[in-house]
Parts: sequence; structure tokens; C-alpha cells
Amino acid sequence: MSSTAKSSSVGVSIRSAEKHYGAFRALDNVSLEVAPGEFVSVLGPSGSGKTTLLGILGGFVQPTSGSVWLGDRDITFAPPHKRDIGIVFQNYALFPHMSVGENVAFPLRARRLPKADWPERVKAALAMVELSGFENRRISALSGGQRQRVALARAMIFEPRLILMDEPLSALDKQLRETMQIELRHLHRKLGATIIYVTHDQREALTMSDRIAIMNRGRIVQIDAPEVLHDHPADSFVAGFIGEATLLRVQNVAIGGHAVRLGGTVLQSARPVPVSNEIFLVLHAEKLVIAGPETAAGMNRLSGTVTEIVYQGESIRVFLTLENGDSLSFRQPANHLGRQLIPPPGNPLTLALHPEDTIIVPKAV
Repeated sequence: MSSTAKSSSVGVSIRSAEKHYGAFRALDNVSLEVAPGEFVSVLGPSGSGKTTLLGILGGFVQPTSGSVWLGDRDITFAPPHKRDIGIVFQNYALFPHMSVGENVAFPLRARRLPKADWPERVKAALAMVELSGFENRRISALSGGQRQRVALARAMIFEPRLILMDEPLSALDKQLRETMQIELRHLHRKLGATIIYVTHDQREALTMSDRIAIMNRGRIVQIDAPEVLHDHPADSFVAGFIGEATLLRVQNVAIGGHAVRLGGTVLQSARPVPVSNEIFLVLHAEKLVIAGPETAAGMNRLSGTVTEIVYQGESIRVFLTLENGDSLSFRQPANHLGRQLIPPPGNPLTLALHPEDTIIVPKAV
């Protein structure tokens, strides 16, 4: 695979796209700008519109209104094979009568590239997905994870300017999926192609993406860098969808201020409290720490009773019922010191939370 793809990467522009199925709006006035060479994930629950958006980008679904641009070219109604787009489908879409090598080489055949170049490019593409030596295997002899990697190699072999991916790692086991996430990051940097990646797996999106677009009910609710989405969610939907968070309803102490009340406890936030009829405290499990004598002054404190302790390998998840009756959970490292700090169920415990990590969001509309 050459290193020339970076110079030919291209931006994507979706402008006011809508897709209606009768009275149902699968997409509702969606606009999205993706920079050349950017890796953008589209994340959302089932039925949020992310697959419809991918279909419009790939040419398999025609929008009811709006347009799609690849660089300065309007491709809204161009057929899929005229878009110079590599696509990895969730259901593989491989040719069962062809060998692995023939499947991977198919885009080269379709584009009538010199046949003498095929073997070397197939070999390089298979090496990238850890399938070296599989050229002559039959598709029927592969596992589901191996088939998905063949589909990935096929999409990338002709170095397209845009690659669309529809949950391409969903068939892999956990360890291989996490390895492939890092490999995809490295591959993206090497090729420089623009990638739009559809997934329902938030950890996958956080690991790989330059930016993530969160979709709900046919709309993009927020698009930002992973750390911004996690630490500065736009509303309760985004906050509940990104990270391992507990959302608790709180009351504003003063309009324009930085404090909220949870039961009888006042908590300080480093950020202004949003003005809204309903607001929520977002408690990320990893941001809560057990309060002790060394806990810094100015930290917020939440006191309650330990109700359950769950060992989960690298960490321990602890469930706590607060004094006002609300429940939350936090994570503690599963090392010797971490275990010693956790009292048995039924005992009181106080947690500390830094004002910088005290996130308040309005209720999603």
C-alpha cells in the first residue's frame, strides 16, 4: 500500500439531509462536515439514524432532501460504484465462490488496475489485518472474525479517498476487537484516508475517533472530540450514552452560579450550572474516589452506605446508596491497597469528587 493516499484524501459534506419513510423521519435535517483525512465515528442507539446516514453516504439510500458532497463533487444521486468509496459492511458482503485473495483483489479488477500489481497489493492488505498467507483459503473455511477482516482488507486495497465502515469489528472476540481498534488507528494514520465509522460501541468510538457524532431520533445531538463529549456532554442523553455514568437529578442553588443541591448536600462545579427546568449531576464511575484524611480541601463529598461490591478483574465496582436515597456506583483499582479501602456492605462510606469533574447537564429535549 502506498503512502500517496494522504495527499488525495477528501472532505465530506452532508447538507440538511432528510430521509422520510411515510410519516417517519429516519433522518431529520442532518448536516455534517468531515475534514480530509479525519476519522469520524457516528454513534447512537438502534433506530437513531446512523445506518440510514451511512446508506446515504454510500449511495444505497437516496435522501428525501438535502445533498452529499465528496470534496467539490455533488454525489447525492451518484451510484455506489461511481463514488470512489471503500465500504466495509456489517454482514461482510463477500463472494463465497471466490478465494480470500480473489475477494480482496476484486476492487482492483473492477477498477481495471494492472493485474501484475494485484498479488503484492493483496499480500500487503492481508498483512494489515493479520491474515498473511490466507490468499488461497475459501471464504467458507473462515471464522466470522476472519471474514470481517477480509472485508476490511478489500475496502482498503485500492486506497479510496473515503472509507465507510458499518460496525466492522462486531464479529470479533473482545481481545482481537481491541487489538484491531489500535491497528485501525495506525492504519488510518498511515493511509490518511477519510473514515466515517458507524458503531453502537462507545468504547470503540472513543478509542479510534478524531471526533464522534452522537445521534438520537434521526438528529446529531453533539459532535466533538472524544474527551469533550465525555467531560462536556451537551445534555443528559449524551452524558448517559458516553462513559460509565450515573445521572442524579439536582437543584440549582442560584441562577448563573456554580453550585447545585443533591438532597441536603451542596456541590460546587467548576462550570456554570446550565439554566434549565431539569438538571442532572453526571457522576463518572472513575472520577469518584474514596475520601480520606489526605483528601484535598475544596473537594465535593457524597456520603452513603455500601450496598454491593463486585469484582471485575482490573477493578472493583462498588454500589452506594446516598443519604437522600439515590444510588450510584464507582470503581476502585483491584490492587491490595484499593481493596483495603472498601468497607464491607452495610458500612458507611464517603466519596470525594473534584469540582472540575462535577458535571451538570440539562435534560435532553
